[in-house]
Amino acid sequence: MGPLQGLRVIELAGIGPCPMCAMLLAELGADVVRVDRPTDSGLGIGMAPKFHLLNRSRPSIAVDLKHPEGVETVLRLVERADALIEGFRPGVTERLGLGPRDCASRNQKLVYGRVTGWGQDGPLAGAAGHDLNYIALTGALNAIGRRGAPPTPPHNLVGDFGGGALYLALGVVAALYEARASGQGQTVDAAMIDGAASLMTSAYSLRAAGISDAPRGENILDSGAHFYDVYETSDARYISIAPVEPKFYTELLEQIGLDAGDAPHSTDRADWPGSKARLAALFRTRTRDEWCGILEGTDACFAPVLGMDEAHRHPHNAARGTFVERDGIVQPNAAPRFDRTPGGIRCSPPAPGSGTRNVLAEWGFDAAEIDNLAARGIIAPSNVATSGGDAAG
Repeated sequence: MGPLQGLRVIELAGIGPCPMCAMLLAELGADVVRVDRPTDSGLGIGMAPKFHLLNRSRPSIAVDLKHPEGVETVLRLVERADALIEGFRPGVTERLGLGPRDCASRNQKLVYGRVTGWGQDGPLAGAAGHDLNYIALTGALNAIGRRGAPPTPPHNLVGDFGGGALYLALGVVAALYEARASGQGQTVDAAMIDGAASLMTSAYSLRAAGISDAPRGENILDSGAHFYDVYETSDARYISIAPVEPKFYTELLEQIGLDAGDAPHSTDRADWPGSKARLAALFRTRTRDEWCGILEGTDACFAPVLGMDEAHRHPHNAARGTFVERDGIVQPNAAPRFDRTPGGIRCSPPAPGSGTRNVLAEWGFDAAEIDNLAARGIIAPSNVATSGGDAAG
């Protein structure tokens, strides 16, 4: 299932962008295997396996990469793989014996995908960091926030997942496409700082044109303009409006009964505070749901601001199946969608190592080899039950 069906991908277990990339590739149809450590290492924030939603849709094997035979086990998988992805600091996989050259010596067609914060080279390449640090260095963080307030961390969407996971996935798929013609793999260096900067291309364009060159929170798309912002309602909830185009703004005013002279669609920043105050006063006269009854489905460019506990219940999300519930956990569904080769969530997040024996057998290891590796602790001793999810592998 999915357009990437038939591709085999190895994921060296990590946190953040690498597992999300692996999830995306798996739900697009690739046969992805996650290589965990033999014992639960507590990667990232400690949670039961079933809550690690980024680990869904693929089996987990557990291999001791500090043991030469553990490394050899992964290299044997590399021989049958199309791609390998990892998210360690530069040089870590080389020291393990699983770097790009080590893998290329076993499979010259292998695409080797690497995602880091600072990239594989440059003065900061070896330094620790997280999403917030990477987007801080691109201008993205400084651009997010309200007037007179500090920059606002946008969760970890821009660096880890937008700039990291998505660019790694795109890079790997592009390199796989090229490898079909050339017969040669290559290394993909997906740096979150590069990806976050790329995501800011439009913002840099608007700044260069003088359209968004004011301080943070005083521009069209950063809450400066009255026609692109969120407003509080009478029940202390919020709605969003975004009628940037004059015709959509006219629609908004008609729907809410406000005269254009009271809140003009002006590009003059001096007009924005007064118009925003008038809109704010009006929107506070009704509840969020009352405004939904008036504006939702019109061309006013409107949507209620929903919490994660209610987004899945919205009629539009429900109709499209944007969210699903598995094992009692509400979660985003697979994306994007395909009309002929649909992908999808293939299994719930497995317990680390739960698919070791089955996966190794499927990838060419015989039973005696698997027993020997398990007996010496190089791989997980046996298939263990998943925690609250479907069996994987």
